[in-house]
Amino acid sequence: MNTTVHEEKNWKMIYRLGAFAAYGAVLVGILEIAITYLPGGDAPHETILDWFNLFHDNWFMGLRNMGLLNIFLNVFAVLTYFALYAAHRKDPNKPFAFLSMIVSYIGVGVFFATNRAFPLWSLSQQYAAAGTESQRAVLEAAGLALLAVGGSHTPGTFLAFFIVELAGLMISVVMLKSNLFGKPAAYAGILGFGALLVFEFNSSFAAGLTSANMLLAMVGGIASMVWYILIARKLSEFGR
Repeated sequence: MNTTVHEEKNWKMIYRLGAFAAYGAVLVGILEIAITYLPGGDAPHETILDWFNLFHDNWFMGLRNMGLLNIFLNVFAVLTYFALYAAHRKDPNKPFAFLSMIVSYIGVGVFFATNRAFPLWSLSQQYAAAGTESQRAVLEAAGLALLAVGGSHTPGTFLAFFIVELAGLMISVVMLKSNLFGKPAAYAGILGFGALLVFEFNSSFAAGLTSANMLLAMVGGIASMVWYILIARKLSEFGR
């Protein structure tokens, strides 16, 4: 009996951590939108020298444009998806909830393996201190190699975002079948992560950052934030 009560307390703690992480993801989304409207928040950086200059002038904006906030978002995803799995552990859809959690963790692992924000910042500092043209040429080549892997909305970052967003779509379908979180939350997740999947594919391989594609990003971003808020509220209830 005491063991059962202790286990239930542990699960409730996991729900509370998941709710905290989901609210954290919403905060990251709001910060991302707010920073976009700051000076240089949406300025394009097409060459490696543009990136080096950005890091030199504003290291925070350089890190942010290379995915700094996505680092926090992926950390929150680890807690959120585990809590969602925990909520479905007694549901017939438990295997699919577990699969979506594993898929999300794979996506998080790929993201951290490919993120190049801090290495590029380090290269920019070396470039600023370089004394010869040959040294600068070597550093420019190294920077281009990092951008090929870690540049946002490029084939280099597509796989990580695709896998994480696929996990979000999967768990939203599970939520629709189980109805533990309510249909509005499930539909918000399906719409949000579905739109973000199409956006990521287009921006990486097809149309690029066109106005239509940015509309997809806006719809996906807002819907996914609604999804995070709704699941955070429900996880908080489970935690009580």
